[in-house]
Amino acid sequence: MKRGLAALFMLAALSGCATRWVVDSEVQSFSSLPAADVATGATYRFERLPSQREGDGARSAEALEAMAAPALERAGLRRDDGSARYTAQIGARVTPSLSPWADPWFYPAWGPGPRYGWGLGYGRGWYGGGGWYGPAFPQASNPWYLREVSVVLREQASNKVVYETRARNDGPYNLDAAVLPVMFQAALQGFPNPPQGERRVDIEIPPAAK
Repeated sequence: MKRGLAALFMLAALSGCATRWVVDSEVQSFSSLPAADVATGATYRFERLPSQREGDGARSAEALEAMAAPALERAGLRRDDGSARYTAQIGARVTPSLSPWADPWFYPAWGPGPRYGWGLGYGRGWYGGGGWYGPAFPQASNPWYLREVSVVLREQASNKVVYETRARNDGPYNLDAAVLPVMFQAALQGFPNPPQGERRVDIEIPPAAK
C-alpha cells in the first residue's frame, strides 16, 4: 500500500491539524452476481460458524455484523433472516505492528521498553477463526495497525459463492469502531459489478464517528 502521504495525512488529522479524515483502502472484488438480483431487492442473512454462536464469539460476530450491515444496505441488499436468498459471511482482522516511522534504535522489539499485549478487537484472527495474535510488538508510542475486512456472499439454495471482496488498510489510528465500517463500505463499492483488479477506494469518515 502507498503509505507515505496517506499516513502523514492521518497523523495530521489525529493531531487536530486537519478537518477531514479519509480512510484509504486497497480493494479487490470478484463477482458472478447478476445486477438484476440487487435491483429487485435481494435479501440476505448473516452466516456464522459454530464458534461464533455462543459466548465471546457470538458477541464479536454481532459487533462485526453491526459494522457491516449499513454497507450491505447501501449496496442494495436487504436483511431478511427468515427468507434470505443469500448468506453473508463477514471477516475482519486487526494486527498491531511497528510503525514505519518508528525509530528502530529506540526500544527495539527485543530490548526493554513498553510493549503491546496480546491482540485487540474482535476475537482471535478472522472473526471466529483460529488464533493469529503474536507476542508483543515495539513501543506503544509508535503504534501501527494493519486491517483487513472481507465479505463473502453465497447463494443459499446452492451454497455457491457469488460475490467475494476484501479491503486492506494500515495506519496509526486505534479506532476500529470508526474505521472498520468505512472499510466495509469500501469493500462493497461497485457492487454487484465491481471493477476488475485491485483498486484504491478513499472514503471520508463522517464527523460524528471521528
